[in-house]
Amino acid sequence: MAGGTTPPQGSTRFVETTRGVLSFQQLAPLLAERALQIQEDIEEGRFAPLSLDETLLQDLHQRLCGDLIPELAGRWRTIAVRVSDHEPPPAHQVPTLMRDYALDLAARGVGPSPNNDELFIETLAFAEGRLLSVHPFQDFNGRVTRLWLAEILRRAEWPLPDLAPEDEPGKQSYLRALAAADQRDYRPLMEIWRQRFGGASLEP
Repeated sequence: MAGGTTPPQGSTRFVETTRGVLSFQQLAPLLAERALQIQEDIEEGRFAPLSLDETLLQDLHQRLCGDLIPELAGRWRTIAVRVSDHEPPPAHQVPTLMRDYALDLAARGVGPSPNNDELFIETLAFAEGRLLSVHPFQDFNGRVTRLWLAEILRRAEWPLPDLAPEDEPGKQSYLRALAAADQRDYRPLMEIWRQRFGGASLEP
């Protein structure tokens, strides 16, 4: 069964799936195939009629791994986890935290052509940082977060930049920004978003 902690560098995790026990390396291309299909659905507006809330987030997670790990797909985690130096909130708090997250995101407003670039950048930083801080699913939080951000950007009619750090310094900068977001300081992550958009005009 998949665990919730981040494995030490160089270690291998194994997951019990509908295709047998697979390593995360074996599972990765299967997840990538499903993520690509979901991304295509996002680009085609398949999820546009749905509310941008925790139910949609669970649906994306279900679509990502439901046929591989059905007992975990689309379900909030029920175990304590640790992600590097970060200890996400206890599992029993996750449903309430995700409801609050969805309400906070709705209050910020996500719609076509936001009329304030900086406010939208802050919304993106909140949407990414807070979700990863709560770590609502036992596994695949990073993958589902990228899909979630793609849906937010599509609704805002903004381009989808490359969300993966390009090099080791970029990765370390991103990790520091996430650590700040764990403390509700989204300014470093906002700077990451500015860099993702090229650091120039933020007009879509």
